[in-house]
Amino acid sequence: MAPGTGRTDASVALHALFKESDEDSLRRNPLNALFRGDMRYADQLGDMISDAYFDAERAAGERDMAALRRIDRDALSSTDQLAYDVFQRQTELALRALGPDILPLSRVRPIDHFNGIHVFYPDIASGQSAAPFKTVKDYQDSISRHHQYARIIDASIARFREGLATGVVQPKLVVRNVIDQLDLQLKEGVEGSTFYAPLKAFPADIPAADQARLRAETAAVIRDEIQPAYRRLRDFLANKYLPHAREGVGLLHMKGGPKLYAFLIEQNTTLPLSAEDVHKLGLSEVARIQREMEAVKTQVGFKGSLSQFFEFLRTDPKFRPASKEALGNEYYAIGKRVDARVGEIFSTLPKTRLEIRPVPDYREKTDAAGSYMQGAPDGSRPGIFYYNSYDLPSRSTWGQETLYLHEGAPGHHFQISLAQENADLPAFMRFGGNTAYVEGWALYAETLWDELGLETDPYQRFGGLNDEMLRAMRLVVDSGIHAKGWTRDQAIKYMLDNSSMSRTDATSEVERYIAIPGQALSYKIGQLKILELRAEAERALGDKIDLKEFHAQVLMTGSLPMNILEQKIDRWIASKRG
Repeated sequence: MAPGTGRTDASVALHALFKESDEDSLRRNPLNALFRGDMRYADQLGDMISDAYFDAERAAGERDMAALRRIDRDALSSTDQLAYDVFQRQTELALRALGPDILPLSRVRPIDHFNGIHVFYPDIASGQSAAPFKTVKDYQDSISRHHQYARIIDASIARFREGLATGVVQPKLVVRNVIDQLDLQLKEGVEGSTFYAPLKAFPADIPAADQARLRAETAAVIRDEIQPAYRRLRDFLANKYLPHAREGVGLLHMKGGPKLYAFLIEQNTTLPLSAEDVHKLGLSEVARIQREMEAVKTQVGFKGSLSQFFEFLRTDPKFRPASKEALGNEYYAIGKRVDARVGEIFSTLPKTRLEIRPVPDYREKTDAAGSYMQGAPDGSRPGIFYYNSYDLPSRSTWGQETLYLHEGAPGHHFQISLAQENADLPAFMRFGGNTAYVEGWALYAETLWDELGLETDPYQRFGGLNDEMLRAMRLVVDSGIHAKGWTRDQAIKYMLDNSSMSRTDATSEVERYIAIPGQALSYKIGQLKILELRAEAERALGDKIDLKEFHAQVLMTGSLPMNILEQKIDRWIASKRG
């Protein structure tokens, strides 16, 4: 036992490793600190694209693994063993991503239309995200980040050139979408730019002279650095890169693509699944959900086929929002209904507030129907559920309840906030995570509609099935595109044939899978594992099961790889059975 700590020497060494590793990571990745509300590196955007950055990440991972191996796992408590296993698994996957087989296939494709820096950095700079704009220093830090942002845009061009030389390139579809996004941001000009938005409403205590200086400096960096960098990237992509980009949208058409896709499946699901495993599971789930959809169709008295029912739901005016305001107001009403019941099945509720906002104009065209942005760990910045009101006639009111459960409460907002707020967890478990757990939990949260008193309207129940169908189709379509050679149009048709999605949403979804292969697999795989664990607990414990306690077991130790979550729930079941 280490003197004065109440911990064994092994435990002290483990937590010292976690702390040192986290501190080093924040220095290398300052935006992660910013999202935590840690302002020590707020004037830094980070490198994120150079060989030196990747070398530093790899060296840190190797150092962490060596230190972990020196710690006697058997001398740790069960909680510390859990943390040990998660840290080991996450570090191993990170090192594989940085290895010679995978990194050359990813670093030369630094930007896509879904998650490139040109998409997420404007959010950070907008005054509506993680970066605060309360003091003169906050504004000065933003200007400092803007200078670095322009340099990263130029560095992205160099990475794209490298890909042209090695034959590892993006699909033409992705490149055209990025060009459209850059054109849209260039059209904003200087004072209409998202980067300029925080300058339009200064806090009252910032002196007028400072306001004038900050406006001038911000306008200068937008005009003289960011926009010229955008033009250079846009012109390079249009004139040099696009002619050599690939026609085939799937990774099997890219040099090294099948090897990369196999890794991405494991990285995103945390399970050793093949593309064929994923495809077959998806087909099975699609068939099951179709049977439940048929039951709803019968319940509402619709006489036509399921495909005709889909078309009815897509096109009937009674399912269209009356206005953008009406769409938002219904989400507020759903939120209140969830708040009234959620304490019945959760023992701990987030302290962080949840706000509901429309997707900003500059990214609504290519954004999903809904999304979530995490709040600050101390609750000073709320979590945000974004709903998309672009192309309003394509939006359906019958999908609102399940979307809120997923993106808001008790989905992403609960999972991310409860982990962040748990200061007893090591930082990598509070703030890190894997997609199968994060998205699997959010999709599991959709299945709690009955306990929360939602989806009493059969059309809202159909909306829940439609969203579940989306995640099942993702298994089929993502693997179809990247392992079986499906085209964009083939994938869109499959989604329209098997759901009541609008063509706008189906197109956006398919183009997302093309841009970020494998990520969409995580939702259904993670959900099925959590449902399997709940069913096992219900079988084993019978009347003894407490849903509040089960949810606490799943949620209160942060994001866990699926195999480690399964081991934890098995231990909990055994302890409850005595």
